[in-house]
Amino acid sequence: MLEGEKENLQFLQVFFHNLSTFFFYISYAPKDQSLRYPVNVDGHFLTESVPELFQKHKLLTVPFMTGINNHEGGFAISDVSFQCSWAFQTTDSQAVIRDLIVNEYTGSGEDRIRNRDGFTELLGDFFFTIPAIKAANAHRDAGAAVYLYEYHHAPTILQKIRPSFVKCDHLDEILTVLGLYACPKEEEEFSRIMMNYWGNFARTGSPNGHGLVKWPKYGAEERYLSLDLKEQVSGQSLRKNRFTFVTQTLPEKIKKLQENAEHSEL
Repeated sequence: MLEGEKENLQFLQVFFHNLSTFFFYISYAPKDQSLRYPVNVDGHFLTESVPELFQKHKLLTVPFMTGINNHEGGFAISDVSFQCSWAFQTTDSQAVIRDLIVNEYTGSGEDRIRNRDGFTELLGDFFFTIPAIKAANAHRDAGAAVYLYEYHHAPTILQKIRPSFVKCDHLDEILTVLGLYACPKEEEEFSRIMMNYWGNFARTGSPNGHGLVKWPKYGAEERYLSLDLKEQVSGQSLRKNRFTFVTQTLPEKIKKLQENAEHSEL
């Protein structure tokens, strides 16, 4: 078996082995405090739950920067997430939800490459991309100056030790922002650009500065900055289709299923 085929097979195994566990998590974690990372509403630092604070725009309107890497679930997260021992059998309604998500991310399931990529995209979207955009929207609507980014370049030192299909994984930008490793000259120059953006933001509340591509504020047009080794360019509506699917289409489908289930019980 070729090396690339082994990589595909390993990710397919992870995908199908962990898929039911994923739906167990999203179905029961909101109801069972022991199955999610605890967030303590202490009345001081957090006066209400995060969704409530977002909805009511009860946020400090200080400058806010957030963003994602273009393959957040590409390697590290997909390797450790959902390695749970329990089994979970989906009900009919949960199976419908599962099929909606699987179809969105992998289609028919016949394409092994799409299955692999769909699983890693699903992890990245649910854990990082969607929360980041939600946070950007909430702070923007509260009146804060918001700067959103998508980072694309995986450091060479990491590319050498990971499968070739992995793009820019979770935390890859840290090495570039902090300049923590010896790297080729082109990467060193890019690292200086990144450090300038982050340093400017820390000092002034805006990442913009002399010699840098202008980073637009995230407003009604949803503009963000795409950060890559070769160029930094402005983009619009980051992952819009997936964001709409997760925050609008999927909840509407779930609500409809719940209503149908309630009617059938009457």
